[in-house]
Amino acid sequence: MELWQKMIRNSVSTVDHLVERFNIQRETAEKLDEFFQARINPYYLSLIRFEGDPIWLQCVPDVKELEDIDAPEDPLKEDDMSPVPNITHRYPDRALFLVTSQCGLFCRFCTRKRKVGDQSKISMRTLESAFQYLEQHTEISDVILSGGDPLMLTDTMLEKILIRLREIKHIQIIRLGTKMPCVLPHRITPQLCDMLKKYHPIYCNTHFNHPWEITEESKKACAMLVDSGIPVGNQCVLMKGVNDNADTMKELMKGLLAMRVRPYYIYQADLTKGANHFRTPLKVGMEIMDKLRGHISGLAVPHFVIDAPGGGGKIPMLPEYVISQDENKVVLRNFKYNIYEYPDVRDDSQITDESLFMRKNVRRKTTLRSKKDRVKKIKIPVLQNGNNC
Repeated sequence: MELWQKMIRNSVSTVDHLVERFNIQRETAEKLDEFFQARINPYYLSLIRFEGDPIWLQCVPDVKELEDIDAPEDPLKEDDMSPVPNITHRYPDRALFLVTSQCGLFCRFCTRKRKVGDQSKISMRTLESAFQYLEQHTEISDVILSGGDPLMLTDTMLEKILIRLREIKHIQIIRLGTKMPCVLPHRITPQLCDMLKKYHPIYCNTHFNHPWEITEESKKACAMLVDSGIPVGNQCVLMKGVNDNADTMKELMKGLLAMRVRPYYIYQADLTKGANHFRTPLKVGMEIMDKLRGHISGLAVPHFVIDAPGGGGKIPMLPEYVISQDENKVVLRNFKYNIYEYPDVRDDSQITDESLFMRKNVRRKTTLRSKKDRVKKIKIPVLQNGNNC
């Protein structure tokens, strides 16, 4: 058994653990366990500095979860867009492939908690129908392995999936949606990286939410992936009490970039049952983005998006930089709120037939007038005998 597997076995996960470790009343702990089981591995547990800190909030069950019963269990309508088990096909050219129900950490804000931890909801037995769907849909060129966390699979099992995907010729890109580099970096081993290198191009989307998660262990894990030719991007969730201020986000984004992890998304928190106490007003995210762009490297500025409720997909949100615009110019402000004008270029392809006819008539009338003016100015020479030449 590998080290990371031993750490999973030694995770805080039972009602007794919640009572003993976090002083949660047993009745409350039992209800929380029934709602969404806890899993806090020893590594991530060691990152907690004090009760209620940004690490604690992400992993320790809270009675607030039981008070939030109105939000949907499947806010992004993933199940409605699942043509076969294990597949969500929302965008035209890519598909989400759920390969396990297990995670190295059970995040309290998880938007897929209806399935995570439940092997009956994401089953290995239904992988074949997923492979067949991917084979039949030639428009799919990009597959994201998720779950759960695909790196909860053994190297052998994960490689079997990669081999099968690489047999499908129209699949160009394989992505790993994994939080392991952040929550259990010991999972990233030389053996894993050597195996993954055989199936390029492979990309990795990981998930750091706070600068305290950037440790020597997580730096090493990310470096191993990047050195193996796997580009790593980060997707974080904006959460109240965790990272809902510009200084924290600046530190996080700069720290990620320093370890060669490209900030990719900041998500506005989903409308998820049991997790709405994490949500912030939209203006908080807009203000953070306003204080990132221009103040830190553009490489460190992610996209701020809302994953639209009901399955609408990711919609980018931007601070307002355009003050005004007309057919001649656009008035802009920069990150210092200085105002600038940029002259626009007329797009002649947008001119309608009617406006083109009117412009031609104007030019014709102008030409006729100019010809008359020229005729008036011409002096006709007269011969001395009075006859015209």
